[in-house]
Amino acid sequence: MKAKSEYRDRERTQVAVLDELVNNLEDGMTVFELRAAVSVEIDELEDALATLKDDGLIDVDRTGGRAVIKPDDRVVPDVSEDEEAGEESLGEWIRERLPF
Repeated sequence: MKAKSEYRDRERTQVAVLDELVNNLEDGMTVFELRAAVSVEIDELEDALATLKDDGLIDVDRTGGRAVIKPDDRVVPDVSEDEEAGEESLGEWIRERLPF
């Protein structure tokens, strides 16, 4: 799942971070997990996280002795929005084109 379309007109790293966080919505991600998933230099990641935090698009939970980053609720698309957008999965695409 990707972040809502209205949040995709940001820098490439910021969009990649939001997408990864939306994909890991339940557990959130640490800075190290984000760095591995987004594959950018730590300075670039820190800049992106600072900007997203300033804009209120991410939340940082510091419980349990570690910082876990999660996307703000407004960044996460509703399931119905994805369906309305006409996005079909690979399986749906194959089913429509191959006779079973």
